[in-house]
Order: sequence, then structure tokens, then C-alpha cells
Amino acid sequence: MLTEFEKKILKFIYSEELFGSGDRILLAISGGADSTALMYAMQQLKADGPLKTEFLCAHINHQLRGLDADADENFVIEQAAILEMPVKTRKINVADYACENKLSIETAARKLRIEALLDIAKANGCNVIAAAHHKDDNAETIIQRLSRGTGFRGLCGIWPKRTFDGINFVRPLLCVTRQEIIDYLKNRNLNWRHDYTNDQCVYRRNFLRHKLIPQLQENCQTSVAEQLFDLSEGVRRFYGLTCKRAEKLWPGLADCAEGRIALDLKMLAPEHPAVKVELVQRCLALLGCGEQNLTQEHYEKILQLTKEKTSGRQIELPDGFIVRYEYGKLVFTDCHCERSNLISKTAVNSIEFAVPGQTRFGDYLVEAGIFDAEMGAGKFKAGKTGFVEWFDWEKIKPPLIVRTRKDGDRFIPLGLVEEKKVGRFLIDQRVPQRIRKKVLVVADSEKIIWLWPIRMCQQAKITEKTKKILRLQITDAGSDREF
Repeated sequence: MLTEFEKKILKFIYSEELFGSGDRILLAISGGADSTALMYAMQQLKADGPLKTEFLCAHINHQLRGLDADADENFVIEQAAILEMPVKTRKINVADYACENKLSIETAARKLRIEALLDIAKANGCNVIAAAHHKDDNAETIIQRLSRGTGFRGLCGIWPKRTFDGINFVRPLLCVTRQEIIDYLKNRNLNWRHDYTNDQCVYRRNFLRHKLIPQLQENCQTSVAEQLFDLSEGVRRFYGLTCKRAEKLWPGLADCAEGRIALDLKMLAPEHPAVKVELVQRCLALLGCGEQNLTQEHYEKILQLTKEKTSGRQIELPDGFIVRYEYGKLVFTDCHCERSNLISKTAVNSIEFAVPGQTRFGDYLVEAGIFDAEMGAGKFKAGKTGFVEWFDWEKIKPPLIVRTRKDGDRFIPLGLVEEKKVGRFLIDQRVPQRIRKKVLVVADSEKIIWLWPIRMCQQAKITEKTKKILRLQITDAGSDREF
């Protein structure tokens, strides 16, 4: 017969649709009280309840506590044998990984643990991973997020069900408190392992657990964990509506490319701030920007950027990500990607190219040819794009070079009579910042003849008197995408 504790979990599994009879579930078991309760409750729900799922236990040994860590592993193996559940174990070297990647022990452990669990799940045909998070964990998560600044999305707390890398992560115990778990284990005369590092308040979550939350509880007539769980449930329902709206807008709103996402501000402007934040978070997530170091202040600054509409204005985010306003668009970029692309394309600062002939300049291909004007300018215009330009050859003073921009560059743009600074010209032409960084300069011995792919110079334009035409084409050989 099921206990009230087990019935409560079963009801939660059904209400949240955590898994069904056709699923194969990997139980993440550390050997502590929470995961031990999870293992025994799941076994009981299968034996005496309606659950007809298959269970496999997994224990990840972090190798941080020497013999104690090995004892935890042996304990899990023993308990799985008692319950006649298959078990898989995996050792991960958290300390070395944290040192090599300059991560905290907590962050490194979480990353490696998730990777190990996913690997075990996929190798054993499991489509669901169940962890033993409970209401007190949820309370700690929400308070931790509030302490560093968060929006309503952060108030969602721990989700009962999330999908990661094609696997559903579920929390069947999220409906019960830590005290309910301890009572359940004691009533069944079950043992569990105790990790002494969980008592050390040097870790922020432990400080919240042992110091801050107990103080809050002293001044509350009802359970803090219960109140915050009710809050997170309500916020998750609201967030669901926000996500649906964002999902509907996304296809027509976002322009995605490698290392860059741009949002159309005309479409974004009338939306509710909550929808705007969700779209911003989606952009950052797709670029690989983690949320751990982002605060509510970051999101407020990003939304303010959409109102100021100052071209070129940008906000730097943690871990090398930038958000900037560019002529009606909110552009998100990964600086690491932009920098590596720029370096690969301009590994050589300048090079003289052959006329006629083909010349490589980093990832670019420069093609030059000379033709008789009698062939007709119309023939050349027919194939003209932003990557092709033609010039009066007799107005050119060889040798010709292609190079990157320099401070102080000046030229006379086609259609003007006075010289302009290249930087000022690009701003006046409302050229987006991402394209400005890729602009190349083609020059003869006296002047800039082409600011590729934007504008040629006035002095070298062809006229009715032109006898020889220089045709130049520059293409990005490292990419098949236009700007």
C-alpha cells in the first residue's frame, strides 16, 4: 500500500506529466537522503502503484572527498541491489576540470555531472533523467536569484520538467519538503549517506540553507518553502504565456547568423516588456551566453537601448557578449566569434594584387581584369553587385593594393566633390557596425579608389571618354553568405 508521501509524488507526476509508462528513466542517485527517498519511492510506485516504467540508477562519483566519496558509491550499489534495480556508476575529476577551466568547484561539478548523466542515459536507452530536487531546493534557488537580481523568469524556480540535449530532466520530489523526505526515510527505517561539505557555509547555497532561510522562517507563520513553491508555480504559468507569444514572433523578428542575431525593433517595440526580455534571453542563449552572470540590471539596460535609438551605442555583457543598436535593429554578438573571423580575414594587413589576375587576401579573393570600353559599360553593369566595381583604367596610378582600414583614411565618394573621412562617411551612410569592421580599402599609389563593398571614388569613375575599364571583384572566399 502506498504511503501519503508516495501518493503525493504520484499525483505530482501525473499533474506535471513528468513521464509515462513507455519511458525508461535514469534515476540520479547520490546516496544522500533526497536521492535515496527518490529511489525507494519510485520502486514502490512501480511495485504497488500504476507506474509501469523501467528504472535505471546512476551514481556520479565526483572524487572530491576521498574514501567518503567511494563509500557513497558503494552505498548506492548496495541499495540498488536491494531494490533489484540496475545501476551504472561514473567517476569524474571535478577538481582538475575546475582548475583547468577556471571554474568554481560547484560549477565544474554540475557541468560534468550533467554530461555524465546524459552520456549514461543515451548509452542505456533512457529518455528521462529524474533528479531529487525538492521544495527547499526550489526556495534556495529563488532566493539565490533574488540576491543577485532577477526578473520574473528567475522566479519560476526549479522546473518540474525541462528538456536538455533531447533528454527530459524531471523532478518528481519537487512537491515535497526536505522534512517530508526525512520523515519518509525514518518511517521506513532507511539509511542514507551524509555529505559533510553540505554543512560548510563557505558555499553560498549552504549559507542560504543553514543561515538565511532559517532566519526568514522564524519571522513567518507559514512555510517559506511552501510559499515560494506556490509563487514559482504561478510565475511559471505566466511565463508559459510569454513564451507562446515570443515563439509566434520569433520567425519574422529575428535574423540569425553565426555569432550574431538581430531583432527588428519595429516588431519588438509594441510588445510587453516580459515578451521583450524573453526574446532577449533567447538571443543570448542561442549565442551561448550563460545566464548565471546576468542580472536584472543587464536586461534593463538592454531594453533602454531600444528606446534611446543611438546608432553604435552598445552594452558589454559578461563573458564577451555585446548588445548594440544598429539602425532599427537590436544586434547581439559574440565577440569571440567576431574577433576570430576578423583575424582570419585580415591576417595580412595589406597586399599588392595582380592586374589582370587573381590574388588572395586572407579569406578574400581579389579578381582584376582590363577590358576595352568599346564592349559597352552596359555589359559590365548587368553583372554588377556590391562585390563588383569598374573604374577608368587611365585614371588609376598603379600599383594597386587591398588593405584594411586605417585611422585617418579619406576619399572622395562617388557623387561628391569633397573629400570625406572614411569613418564619417560610413556613419552618414548608416552602415551597420558589423559591416564597418569588414570594410576593405582598395587604393592606387595616390588615392583610395574603392571602399569595398560600399562605394567607389569619384576620381576613377568611367565616362564617355573612357577607353579601358578596370573591373574589380572581391569575394569572401571563407563564407558563402553575403553581408
